Amino acid sequence: MPIDLPIRPLTASDFAPFGEVIGADPSTMRLINGGTTERFHALFSPEIAGEGARVIVNIFRGQPRTFPYEIGMMERHPFGSQSFSPLSGRPFLVAVSSDEDGKPGQPQVFLASPHQGVNYRRNTWHHPLMAIGEVSDFLVVDRDGPGNNLEEYFFDTPFMIREPQI
Repeated sequence: MPIDLPIRPLTASDFAPFGEVIGADPSTMRLINGGTTERFHALFSPEIAGEGARVIVNIFRGQPRTFPYEIGMMERHPFGSQSFSPLSGRPFLVAVSSDEDGKPGQPQVFLASPHQGVNYRRNTWHHPLMAIGEVSDFLVVDRDGPGNNLEEYFFDTPFMIREPQI
């Protein structure tokens, strides 16, 4: 029987063990262009490893999940971080796990607002993109290059996410 997972709001402090929350943080704001533009500076730092690797920028178009939704697997990227920033003005779900002897522990689920993104640190267990309600586009920054940058783990007992309250 699946194990129910609570959904929590996405905050920088709760997400810190897994990466950075991407958003217009007032503490990073600088005025530029003669005072006509607010620059929110250094919101996250992409990580890449391996000779011949490079940082790339993509658009992912995520199909909405139906609920209740079963988490049966997690993935991680050993050679680079991966960030997701919503472009469609829609909230989305983020599921992450700490590493427990080379496999993911029990997932934690966060509800990201339409104005928040996430940067998963290199080697952070996470669930693939989870759009809510409608097809949604995301700006994704990750690693391209030699080597297998994907590891998947399938749980013996799945976890269940109930309908998020948005």
